[in-house]
Amino acid sequence: MSLPTPLQAFSSVPRNWDHDDKDVPAQGEPMTGAQALIRSLEDLGVTQVFGVPGGAILPAYDAIDEQVRFNFTLTRHEQAAGHAAEGYAVSTGKVGVCLVTSGPGATNMVTPIADAMMDSVPLVVVTGQVGVDSIGTDAFQEADIVGITYPVAKHSYLVTKAQDIPRVMTEAYHIARSGRPGPVVVDLSKTAQNGKMLYSWPQEMILPGYNPVTRAHGHVLDDAARLLVQSHRPVLYVGGGAVRSDARRQVQELVRATGAPMVTTLPARGIVPDSDPAVLGMPGMHGTVAANGAIQHSDLLVAVGTRFDDRVTGSLEDFAPVARVIHIDIDPAEIGKNRQADVPIVGDVGQVLDDLIPALKAAQRTWGKPDLKPWWRLIDGWRHDYPTTFEPSPDGTLAPQWVVQTLSNKADPDTIWVSGVGQHQMWASQFIDFERTRSWVSSCGLGTMGYGLPAAIGTAIGTREEEDPRPVWLIDGDGSFQMTSEELATAGQAGLPIRIAILNNSVYGMVRQWQTLFYGSHYSQTNLEDGGAKPTDGNGIPDFVKLAEAYGCLGLRAFTQEQALEAIDKANAVTDRPVLIDFRVWKDAMVWPMVPAGASNDTIIYKPGVQPLAGIRPEQEQPEPREQTGADRAAMASDAAGRMNK
Repeated sequence: MSLPTPLQAFSSVPRNWDHDDKDVPAQGEPMTGAQALIRSLEDLGVTQVFGVPGGAILPAYDAIDEQVRFNFTLTRHEQAAGHAAEGYAVSTGKVGVCLVTSGPGATNMVTPIADAMMDSVPLVVVTGQVGVDSIGTDAFQEADIVGITYPVAKHSYLVTKAQDIPRVMTEAYHIARSGRPGPVVVDLSKTAQNGKMLYSWPQEMILPGYNPVTRAHGHVLDDAARLLVQSHRPVLYVGGGAVRSDARRQVQELVRATGAPMVTTLPARGIVPDSDPAVLGMPGMHGTVAANGAIQHSDLLVAVGTRFDDRVTGSLEDFAPVARVIHIDIDPAEIGKNRQADVPIVGDVGQVLDDLIPALKAAQRTWGKPDLKPWWRLIDGWRHDYPTTFEPSPDGTLAPQWVVQTLSNKADPDTIWVSGVGQHQMWASQFIDFERTRSWVSSCGLGTMGYGLPAAIGTAIGTREEEDPRPVWLIDGDGSFQMTSEELATAGQAGLPIRIAILNNSVYGMVRQWQTLFYGSHYSQTNLEDGGAKPTDGNGIPDFVKLAEAYGCLGLRAFTQEQALEAIDKANAVTDRPVLIDFRVWKDAMVWPMVPAGASNDTIIYKPGVQPLAGIRPEQEQPEPREQTGADRAAMASDAAGRMNK
């Protein structure tokens, strides 16, 4: 009788399936599939696993003993395990690994899987599954996790045979971290976990058709170099793909070689230090005026590891209206998906830039470098006239922007910053000085509230593996924090010195901002407690100081700037447990600048009543013609010959 394929096994497994495996190798160490899973993780070099046990994954947990060569962190919720693995992966560059049970344990992982997919975070998520004979019977805690995760994962496996476990784990780990990184699901049936097998290492992968392109092909590098030397208003538009590629050095070299201004999307903050004068900040809905103005008036947009997200582009048809586009991305599906590229380059960002920069320098020697001084004068005018700033709170409460700016000023320069999702996330991106890559961990594409605390736990565990651990600060909102606040138990028991700043405005701040601006101040279901943030209103619901203390953490509260400064200093001095500071901030503070959803970035509102780019249209400026030299003609002839040969 032939064995079922994974999909056949999932949908309609014969009840009397023959469990004898005819494909078992002749040599190897005898063990169970569960033991093979743990051994595979060790042989893959995994040093950290996050998870929660349950019935269908118990054989695997039973195989975790005192001799296991990785650290296991028990979270209080499966979603938190996934976000912790994300924080670990983003901050270290390694693969995050989770181990959870079937049914609700697996479905609780769907949000972090989707989150990791959106942000290209490498995860391997191992979920338990009921026995093969029970698949498709609606057995207790059975869920079609392969079917559920298929649209939101890079790849999903169902494993029904013990002998397949080492190979599948090898493939899953490779797929997660290669090409465009992403989450891979391994649904491990109880039959496979309990089955007998012969273990050998290394394993040979069976991945026909999976060959991610890493180097550019054809003449695209020469085409890109030619556009760069012809451009008088170029902009480098750098996204999270550059971070995933560890391409900090190459991006900095491209900035120097072109002399062009650079904008960074939310996940790319810190890829080049904010202190570099070429960095204009973040573009898009809550980006800087200079970043948005530069893109809107550019004649060439060099998109590096980014996907033209709607929060960056605003109205897509009005985005960079006269710019030609060079698009570099390892995922060919992203090229031309939202914006047609004049020069499409498929490949790994670091490798492509290593090849592009010499081609650019050669083109500059032949054609010369364009004069960008007028372009920089325009940009510097925007930077001078419309800096990132804020107004004091009118009711005497703390301005949340001041809190974030003060945290940044008083923090260790090596600090890794983590955020939840909401207004505090945008203020963190605007007012923190990012000087190092992998210093920013946040849920960007999916915007998952509750991401912050578990991601900070994973980040703190990841930096603890380094010789010189880096401090970790979490900036969160009271609404976002309460979605996973139970993970204070995980952080407290592990003694992780995470500093937590809660910008407590007692409302869902970003939703309230939209209700104020677009829904006639109808605050439907956004107030988290009655009353405001004044000292006379008591300690709030919940009392975050008592909540922190209940979990063995240090809790502090600040209503005034003097109290805030004292609390921050105290938090920075604590190194043996988490510290939570409840900052009481103005509930009607808003994130400015802002582009209304779906509007053109030209409509950016710097502050109420001020729209710096409105009514200013970029000109279709072309390089001024110059007399062609003999070297120019020779270069053109050589290029034409090269094209014919290709």
